Amino acid sequence: MSASKPVIVLVRPQLGQNIGKAARAMLNFGLTDMRLVAPRDGWPNPDAGPSASGADIVLEQAQVFDTVQEAIGDCSTVFASTVRRRDLVMPVVTPEKMADNIVASAGRTAILFGPERSGLETEDVALSNAIVTVPINPEFGSLNLAQAVILLAYEWSKRSELASPTAKELEEPAPHGEVEGMIAQLEEELDAKGYYHPPSRTQATKNTIRTIFTKTGWSSREVKAIRGIIRALVGPSRNRSET
Repeated sequence: MSASKPVIVLVRPQLGQNIGKAARAMLNFGLTDMRLVAPRDGWPNPDAGPSASGADIVLEQAQVFDTVQEAIGDCSTVFASTVRRRDLVMPVVTPEKMADNIVASAGRTAILFGPERSGLETEDVALSNAIVTVPINPEFGSLNLAQAVILLAYEWSKRSELASPTAKELEEPAPHGEVEGMIAQLEEELDAKGYYHPPSRTQATKNTIRTIFTKTGWSSREVKAIRGIIRALVGPSRNRSET
């Protein structure tokens, strides 16, 4: 597993369905290392699979530990997902800062999530390096386990390879000459239609049009499409078969 991918540690999870939903949330963002600490109903749990909606690889590889200490034994940085704890003096970071730290870390990192009803105990939080808190409505702080996992996993994913399209998905910018040809074609047709009025504003209008078409980073495919549209607009209408 890549060191930059955080380990998701579910501490004393109660329902198999919630474990499955957490697995689904993880795999959506490329995370597969799930660790369970003393799951209430044991493991494996038959209720987890259907809720995972195909994230079977996460459940199949899930590891079970008796204690939090054992679950994070190979992790150099640990974040506790919980509200700010006044009984502990420790750093409190945002999801964004957490994600930055995970990506910058040379070692393995983990994020702890507590039981559905009670959350992490003070002893669990004390084992972490920092608390990560999701900013939510203080009058309705009701995040379920899967929601908490997906929010933090998503924040990490924005800094991962998932956030960037592959080279195959990117199109090369069109050569300058192709863009100039498109602009020249448009200007010629606009001039033929008497678009530039009053004459004193002709150059200013052309400059505005040029700015519009040169700041968007057109690809060759897009340039051809625009030129085809221009030809269609100024050319004779095609005969349409009656429906």
